[in-house]
Amino acid sequence: MKIRVGFGFDVHRLVEGRQLWIGGVLLQHEKGLLGHSDADVLIHSVCDALLGAANMRDIGYHFPDTTAEYKGVDSKILLQKTVEIIAEKGYRVGNVDATICAERPKLKDYIPEMQRVLAALMQIDTDDVSIKATTTEKLGFTGREEGISAYATVLIESV
Repeated sequence: MKIRVGFGFDVHRLVEGRQLWIGGVLLQHEKGLLGHSDADVLIHSVCDALLGAANMRDIGYHFPDTTAEYKGVDSKILLQKTVEIIAEKGYRVGNVDATICAERPKLKDYIPEMQRVLAALMQIDTDDVSIKATTTEKLGFTGREEGISAYATVLIESV
């Protein structure tokens, strides 16, 4: 069996008047992330990691923010399509390890649901989806609550 590892990163600005979607879960917060889609920073980083592991470019290549087709799209759809794209090349998801960087809202209570949602979308066990949350100790754009970032490392396996 052939295995490959990929890494993904994403960041979006926090703004008034948008819903906050992270890991396919709607969070209660006074601000949301700005983006062409629903700006789900965690899902975007996972998509980039999966595509990178399969040597298939990045999320912007497959789902450009210059087309109306993806305007306001639910990022769960992008993750499903990404899993299909790597499957066409003969890969399936092995596991995911991700970190979300945000000062607020506190994410620990949302993480189990994020794990369930992402596992279902990628057709893997919940135990194969690790999601951690951290702050940046009030440093940088994340610390100033100007945005949220996410990092993801994935392992994919040949089918």
